[in-house]
Amino acid sequence: MEYMMKRLFTIIAVVLMSVTAAQAQRFGVIGGFTSSYTGIDGKNAIANLKNVSLWHAGVAYNHEIGPFFAIQPQLMYQMKGANAYQTITEGTYKDAINSFQSQTGFLELSVGLQAGIDVLVARPYFLFEPFVGYAVYKGKDTFSQVGEKVADGSVTNADVNAALNSVKNGLEFGFGVGGGITLLEHFQVSVQWFMNLGNLYDGGKIDGADIADNLKTYYKDFKNYHGIKVTAALFF
Repeated sequence: MEYMMKRLFTIIAVVLMSVTAAQAQRFGVIGGFTSSYTGIDGKNAIANLKNVSLWHAGVAYNHEIGPFFAIQPQLMYQMKGANAYQTITEGTYKDAINSFQSQTGFLELSVGLQAGIDVLVARPYFLFEPFVGYAVYKGKDTFSQVGEKVADGSVTNADVNAALNSVKNGLEFGFGVGGGITLLEHFQVSVQWFMNLGNLYDGGKIDGADIADNLKTYYKDFKNYHGIKVTAALFF
C-alpha cells in the first residue's frame, strides 16, 4: 500500500510539473519602435548626431524557469538607422558640410534573460538581451558634401554613396539592457537600451575604396547602431 501511495504521489507530481511547464511556455508575436543613432571616434568630431525612428517585428517564445526567471528567444526583422553631419573647419575642404544618412534592415536573433517576480496579475522584470543579426537589406547609405568638391572634381557624391554601400558590414552583434512587465501572462511591454558592437563599415574595404583619404578616415570610424527599443508582445 505504501509503495502504491508513493507511486501515486510520484505520478501526480510529474503531471503537475508537466502542466506547470506547459503553462510556463508561450509563443507570441512582437512589434515595436526603434530609435537609433551612430557614434564615431573622438578624433573625428561630429557637429550633430540625430536619432532615426524606425520599427521592428517578429515572433517570440517565452519560457519561465522557476518563480523568478524566464528566457525569451526572439526572431525579428529590425530596422536601424542614423543621421549625422559634420562641418569641416580646416584644410582643403574648409567650411564644407558632410551630411550622412544610413538605414539597414537586419534579420535578428536575440535571447532575452528576464529576472522578475509575480505581483498579482503582473510580472515586472529586468532584462539582459544579447543578439546577433545579418543585414538582409543594406539600404542606401547616402553622403553629400556641400560647399566643396568631394575629391578634386574626379569623385562625385554618387561615387561615395556606392562605395559606402559596398563596404557596409553585413553581420551585427551586441546586447541590450532594460526592463518590462508581463500582464495576465499574455501581454508584455519592454523598454531597452541596445548597443551594437563593432563598426558600421569594414575598415579594410574602405581603405581600398575609390574615395578621398579624408572620407576614408571619417567613415572608417563610424560605430554600428545603438539606441532605444520599445517592444510590445502578445502571447498565446
